[in-house]
Amino acid sequence: MFRGNARLSIDDKGRVAIPSSYRKRLMEMEGCAGRLVVTPHWDGCLLIYPLPEWEIVEEHLRKLPNTKPAVRNLQRFLLGNAMDRDLDAQGRLLLTADLRERAQLDGQAILVAQSNKFELWDEQRWNALCQGVLDDPDVLATAGDALESFSL
Repeated sequence: MFRGNARLSIDDKGRVAIPSSYRKRLMEMEGCAGRLVVTPHWDGCLLIYPLPEWEIVEEHLRKLPNTKPAVRNLQRFLLGNAMDRDLDAQGRLLLTADLRERAQLDGQAILVAQSNKFELWDEQRWNALCQGVLDDPDVLATAGDALESFSL
């Protein structure tokens, strides 16, 4: 669905312009029409979901056994911080001050496509993360069983 990344500027009002190639798909996606859900991630970025994709995540989160404190905290964090956002007529996404603060976003950011969603990172933090991956000779080994049968 979504691939690649793009360098974005955050304007004084906290808006980022979504690249036209992504914007077009977001407007055409069934049930989306430019409606997004933004929530912080514990890795220090913002997750940006097209509404139909977020609804799948939300349903999974809702079904988790909230008798476990860790599950309740995860639900509270992801659902409690999730915000409905619509692209404006110019294809910009308004990020609240709270969301920007949680992801330490100020100035330049990187929008990273992750198939069904996006991550929005502070540019310096994204570059440091990428460099860390490149500097780790055991990156595949440290990913554990999740990548055991994966081949590039």
